[in-house]
Amino acid sequence: MSTKYKLIVILLLSGLSIKAQEVLTKEEAVTLALENNYGVKIAKNAVTVAENNTSILNTGFLPTVTGGAGATYNLDNTEAEFSNGETTVLNGAESSNYNASLSLNYTIFDGLGRRYNYKRLKEQYQLSELQARETIENTMLQLFAVYYNVAQLSDNLKTLEETLKITKDRLTRAEYQFEYGQNTKLEILNAEVDINNDSINVINIKQEIKNAKRDLKLVLGETYTTDYNVETEVEFILQFQKDSLFEKAKSRNVALLQTERNIAISQLDINSGKSAYLPTIGLVGSYGWNKNNNNAASFVSVSTNTGLSGGVNLSWDLFDGGSTITTVRNAKVNLETQKLEKENILLSIERDFNNAWDNYLNKLEIYNIQEKNIITAENNFERTREKFKIGQVNSIEFRQAQLNLLSVELSRNTAKFDAKLSELDVLQISGELLNVQL
Repeated sequence: MSTKYKLIVILLLSGLSIKAQEVLTKEEAVTLALENNYGVKIAKNAVTVAENNTSILNTGFLPTVTGGAGATYNLDNTEAEFSNGETTVLNGAESSNYNASLSLNYTIFDGLGRRYNYKRLKEQYQLSELQARETIENTMLQLFAVYYNVAQLSDNLKTLEETLKITKDRLTRAEYQFEYGQNTKLEILNAEVDINNDSINVINIKQEIKNAKRDLKLVLGETYTTDYNVETEVEFILQFQKDSLFEKAKSRNVALLQTERNIAISQLDINSGKSAYLPTIGLVGSYGWNKNNNNAASFVSVSTNTGLSGGVNLSWDLFDGGSTITTVRNAKVNLETQKLEKENILLSIERDFNNAWDNYLNKLEIYNIQEKNIITAENNFERTREKFKIGQVNSIEFRQAQLNLLSVELSRNTAKFDAKLSELDVLQISGELLNVQL
């Protein structure tokens, strides 16, 4: 077998042993981030705590039951004088006491304070869910920022590798031409310099990809250990839905919804504070057992008591020094503050939405222009290459056309992912980031 065919067989066999690199899709990345990102896990734990707090076990509506028991032992020296004049002296007289009890306390009425506190806990739970949603949205933006960074660098790597391939072909052509006396050694040296520059660019971009993948793994919770590629195609889904998206922003924006929950909590704080103006009525009950083993100086040597007792109590702070009045006043001020905060957020949403929308349209237009520019640059390069092959342009002009095409392709890659990230900003402000297929 000739050397040529041996080489072909070796390449085929080695190709069979190379496995295609796994592709981490956007959907898989989202799933991994939601399951393993530490910020998301912490937010979910906060929601769980808030949910636990809404249980009836944390509302004060249930009674409290307390059990108690005790034992006492006494060793006394006693001198007792009775009414008939007799006296008794006891040294080392022993006595003991044993007791056990079960007590129940239940608040029948506390000025409706428990009712308002329970409603507050439910509002706090909903607020925690919104805070978790905000964390998830921010994590999604962070995820796609690093995901698309890897995608952009991957596209750039393909472009730079193609540039290097073209330059290597140019070097081969220059060597043949020099061998047959059609050009000078200078053409070879120029091509070698350009190969070195292109090779350095490829080396640098590969290192940038490694770093970017580490950033992506961090967002994924370091759970994705295999090497992988990412999807580089993007789809723009907004089209022209500005008015409907803005209406959604005014009703679904997560910051606005959190403010509305804070307003509801402030209203409940006012009612809860006013409950201190009313009395508290409660039930008390107990069951007890008591046994006394008395010493010889006592008329009763052993006594055992068991009994059940119950009652109703009422407590009413007629004047508490003004603390309740201050609490209610501050709660009303806080409610007004939350309402002002809502108005401010509405203005901010309008500004941020319009800025994000215009930024999206601007970047999308730039991307479309760059797509058209690619066609022009490719046509220019192909014509230059054909002229270069027949000697109508020199290597410097060819290299310039090559660099022009490279610059346009890299700019197109940047514009594509910038436009997509701008679209995600619009979706987040409008509250739709978690409701669409990205």
